[in-house]
Amino acid sequence: MVSAKDYIYLASRSARRRELLKQIGIRHNVLLMRETLTRPVDVDETPLAEESPTDYVYRITHAKAEAGWLRLRQRKLPLSPVLAADTVVVLDGCILGKPRDTEHAEEMLRALSGRKHQVLTAIGLAVQGEIKLRLSTTIVRFRDISQREIKACIASGESHDKAGAYAIQGLAAAFIIEICGSYSGVMGLPLFETAQLLEEAGISIFF
Repeated sequence: MVSAKDYIYLASRSARRRELLKQIGIRHNVLLMRETLTRPVDVDETPLAEESPTDYVYRITHAKAEAGWLRLRQRKLPLSPVLAADTVVVLDGCILGKPRDTEHAEEMLRALSGRKHQVLTAIGLAVQGEIKLRLSTTIVRFRDISQREIKACIASGESHDKAGAYAIQGLAAAFIIEICGSYSGVMGLPLFETAQLLEEAGISIFF
């Protein structure tokens, strides 16, 4: 069992995920992974042929947790649990990942306008090399979005590096008519499922 006085590693650069862990009292350090063009990435996030969105998000999350645990061992860091996560937006069974550029972001937001879509966030916790996974599925419905609003959303910078080209905690909150599921899951770290995994590993929350 892991002492509640210990900390975890977060295998993500996401400031939102850090804020959410802080919200439930989890001490953590960021475990930086390779994500640059000048060095090979730790996890190739390219979808496989015929891979379902659920299988994809599970596979990528497992790979991130596994790579994080390996990185701990390589750096000879204390072997505290490693938390990883991956979020995708799904429309008509198709994965909408992070936009490649401004045009791609516009294309995504136009496709989401006036429609319902799913947000899948998988989380994985690596403890002593064993990886456990959980999945959060949330349904989000957007109102019709004007071209002016799409451009304003993108100009704000919040579309960059976001699945589906939007951030629920940003300007896009004004587009949402209905949400069924986990708000924090749409942000990128579902707190219910995260707390379950941490407590199973012996890590108390709210300390």
